[in-house]
Amino acid sequence: MKGRRHTPEQIVRKLHEADRLVAEGKSMAVVLKQLGVSEQTYYRWRRAYGSLSPDEARRLRELESENRRLKKLVADKELELDVLKEIARGNF
Repeated sequence: MKGRRHTPEQIVRKLHEADRLVAEGKSMAVVLKQLGVSEQTYYRWRRAYGSLSPDEARRLRELESENRRLKKLVADKELELDVLKEIARGNF
């Protein structure tokens, strides 16, 4: 069964909800069942997003997207330069 994807904002909200439920005295098993995630997923989220607020998570996602776009632009420019160098050498 394929799992569903959560946005970083949803993950941060679920982590805050888990903190609240644990503070109320609920067991971790009950908290995880209420959140609908496995223990492994919870701890992976905690490691990656534990100290972020929802706004910071949104900003992180935007920066990662921009970084991917810029890396693609640089790769395209490098390819163009390589092609131009080959043409200049006469090896086409």
